[in-house]
Amino acid sequence: MSAIAPQTTFHEQTTQGRIAAGHPKTAAAGAEMLRLGGNVFDAVVAAVLTACVAESTLTSLGGGGFLLAHTAQGEDILFDFFTQTPRVKKDPTQVNFYPVRVDFGSAAQEFHIGLGSIAVPGTCGGLFHVHRRLGRLPFRIVAEPAIHFAKTGAPITEFQAFCFRILQPIMLASPEMQQICAPHGKLLQPGEIMAIPAMADTLSYLVEQGPRAFYEGEIAQQIVQDCETQGGYLTLEDLRHYQVIERSPLCTTYRGNQLLTNPPPSSGGTLIAFALKLLEQVDVRGLGFGSTAHLRLLANVMRLTNAARADGYDAQLYEAGVSDRFLSPEHLNHYAQNLTLPNLPLNKWGSTTHISAIDAEGNAASVTSSNGEGSSYVIPNTGIMLNNMLGEADLHPGGFHQWQPDVRISSMMAPTLVLRDRRPEIVLGSGGSNRIRTAILQVISNILDFEMPVEEAVNSPRVHWENQVFNLEPGFLGLEIDRSQFPFDQEVIFWDAPNMFFGGVHTVLQDAAGNITGSGDQRRSGAIA
Repeated sequence: MSAIAPQTTFHEQTTQGRIAAGHPKTAAAGAEMLRLGGNVFDAVVAAVLTACVAESTLTSLGGGGFLLAHTAQGEDILFDFFTQTPRVKKDPTQVNFYPVRVDFGSAAQEFHIGLGSIAVPGTCGGLFHVHRRLGRLPFRIVAEPAIHFAKTGAPITEFQAFCFRILQPIMLASPEMQQICAPHGKLLQPGEIMAIPAMADTLSYLVEQGPRAFYEGEIAQQIVQDCETQGGYLTLEDLRHYQVIERSPLCTTYRGNQLLTNPPPSSGGTLIAFALKLLEQVDVRGLGFGSTAHLRLLANVMRLTNAARADGYDAQLYEAGVSDRFLSPEHLNHYAQNLTLPNLPLNKWGSTTHISAIDAEGNAASVTSSNGEGSSYVIPNTGIMLNNMLGEADLHPGGFHQWQPDVRISSMMAPTLVLRDRRPEIVLGSGGSNRIRTAILQVISNILDFEMPVEEAVNSPRVHWENQVFNLEPGFLGLEIDRSQFPFDQEVIFWDAPNMFFGGVHTVLQDAAGNITGSGDQRRSGAIA
């Protein structure tokens, strides 16, 4: 019996498969479900539950996310369990909403936290929904690894310790959070064990009672009471009416491969599809990976995609057919004709984690989940910190407090599948806020254009262009930056080392012979099992 779930007695024939995730225990939890005869969907639900313990700075039952599924029967489903805006707005001066500054190396970012930053959470409902729809093992078995690690603890990785350090203003903002991440008065260090006993009890309670206990029972009552008395928006109506939405994935192609990703009202998938359509206009492989011409092309693709987004896309997110219009040949051609022009005038850290998995039965799942940076509010006696999705500038380009009531918040999260002949070929996604889509773009191109093995494709150096700034990781050998050859004349940032700023693209790849390989992104201590 595995050390992960020593009390488990359920056993069927092992399912072959592979899972890539952001922590060794997260990946191991998923692999345990395959060992017990579960399918990919059992595996990724177990992995996300475990990530809520082992990667608690990145995701939470109080956050939100998306799961893109391809079943062995050929069904494609995007499960949207991202956060929802509250049904009723309040005077912003009456809510607990304040800024903190996070510095993570060569860049800094401001976030807003407090109870006024909390949107309606979806992860808890989403995991139960996906498991009920596609899972095979009993939910009590799927939850066992997370309960086990919450009780006994999971080791802090170098990356988790880094997250604690840079998120210190949030991690130490409440006594409840201090008890979890600084139980002895200082933040936990690499190799130390973090346990969350209250979360073990909460998970056991939810296994018995189901998700309605979170959205209508004692947990919901506590959230609402604290929001009423301490300056939050959430009401019982917000929680009671939350629904997981099953969507048809956005479907497009890249060099003959079918690509499935996150549709509107989220933005990331459509923007990745747009960038790939631009990249498809060029013989990328002929440029040579990491050459000046290659990086100039990537910068231009990113610049043009941002320009196209700014030209009305955000304002049309909730309109029918927005992705069809955005990806139409007429709209694409307007930007593609400027793809190789060097100087065309045209008007961040993300606490997110990703899990990719394929099994030998033909199932595949790509799931991205997040808690934002966390609101610093922990539901009393549960070990669960709620999200700060109303306080994330990237999610509210129109400004804070300008959100429309009772709608899904638009996200850059883009769990993605690439299919060849309707068989899963690549499963990937990323954390990293606005860098999610540029990270995924580059890994897809590395695999399909440069034919890199998955480990090399994921861990090769990356770039990111945004707001007239070009960020470059080290490792582009012999590269010389001639500003006249790039589509801007402003700032270039050369990073000293690979960094989580450039995403965390945990990826699984299946070749034509059915061999499954995977890679965890080293930038975020990724692991495979």
